[in-house]
Amino acid sequence: MNKTDEILARARQRAVDGQLNYAGAVTPTEAWELLRSGPEICLVDVRTAAERDWIGKVLIPEGQHFAAQWNLYPGGNPNPDFLQQLESMVDRSAIILFLCRSGVRSRHAATLATREGFAHCFDILEGFEGDKDANGHRRNLAGWCYAGLPWTGA
Repeated sequence: MNKTDEILARARQRAVDGQLNYAGAVTPTEAWELLRSGPEICLVDVRTAAERDWIGKVLIPEGQHFAAQWNLYPGGNPNPDFLQQLESMVDRSAIILFLCRSGVRSRHAATLATREGFAHCFDILEGFEGDKDANGHRRNLAGWCYAGLPWTGA
């Protein structure tokens, strides 16, 4: 079994253990390893455009990196075009890694995409910034940034 298959097997086991209704969940480091394994794996950032512009973005090849806001800024209203945008970006059979700030919206996106027929939807645990620490700051406990993975800040 190669490294990609090992990561996906762990991710799928997390789905079984956590009774998830999508393919599985990966850590940020596992997500990075999957993305490096080949162009057939893609990341969909479901944060708002404002979050990506003001907080930062992952640095991965453009052909693997897509953005479809789960909620709209300002106001936080659900994006009524989310599924349509997702369908225009990625193939339904692709391995899709969903990313948000802390791992909540990405779970919702993975759930909806799976329900709508996308075959391989995975949540990136901890998100881009992770949860807040005791001082109310992010990036100090977990997440893509904390793991030291490639990103650019505003």
